[in-house]
Amino acid sequence: MDNSLSVGDGQLTYEIAGEGPLVVMVHGMGDNRAAFRFLAPRLVSAGYRVATMDLRGHGGSTPGWSSYTRTDTAGDILALVRHLGGPAVIVGHSCAGGSATIAAAEAPESVSAIVEIAPFTRVDKMAAGALLRNAHHRRGMLRLFGAVLLRSPRLWRRYLEHNYQARRPADHAAAMDALQAELRRPGRMAVVSALGRSAPADAGARLGDVRCPALVVVGTADPDWPDPRAAAERAVADMPQGLGTVVTIDGAGHYPHTQFPDEVAAAMIPFLKEHVGA
Repeated sequence: MDNSLSVGDGQLTYEIAGEGPLVVMVHGMGDNRAAFRFLAPRLVSAGYRVATMDLRGHGGSTPGWSSYTRTDTAGDILALVRHLGGPAVIVGHSCAGGSATIAAAEAPESVSAIVEIAPFTRVDKMAAGALLRNAHHRRGMLRLFGAVLLRSPRLWRRYLEHNYQARRPADHAAAMDALQAELRRPGRMAVVSALGRSAPADAGARLGDVRCPALVVVGTADPDWPDPRAAAERAVADMPQGLGTVVTIDGAGHYPHTQFPDEVAAAMIPFLKEHVGA
């Protein structure tokens, strides 16, 4: 069931299920809350109250916002946490991983832990040599940059399909069709482009201010980095010592929560039970 929260002049759409400690899950750009359709029920079954939220200009949330940055999303997440009676664990995918960092730094009283899935949380230099040597990384980046620069739903789908080579859920084709139809709506790819062009410097600047436990989950076949684990470890190294842990999901692309929900849940649930109970 869709629920709506007013933030400024816009509306954010979310749904919520379960009982227990609050977990707020936020997808990455060019997606919607259905990305958590497999992971969220596993957390509910484990004893958590789980909210999944659509980013600004995505899914059921309204377009037309003045900006689309990780800092903006962090504010939206905190507004939802307070509306639902936090504190909460924030789960952020991709660009929303950076937003989870900012939210944890900005409002430690509202954030009990963070889980960042394939996060863009700091500025990493793009290595031309890695693009030349690593064909998987090169193909992913060409499709990603092409989709962002040209505002192309077709190229975005090609980027997504590149990520799902190792495993595709049973509903993959229907989910991709629905997402592509959504992104063809007026203004939707402009939002994706704005997010894609927003550098994660704002998130990287707050990594050292995080005070809660952090779990970073990455797929070993994520084409967004030549070495996904190394990128995750760099982010954890910028946090205060001892707060962050990196877990890799073998064979997963940029969407391990959709490709490998059992494996991601197996990493997340012990982390949640240790730090927030159930």
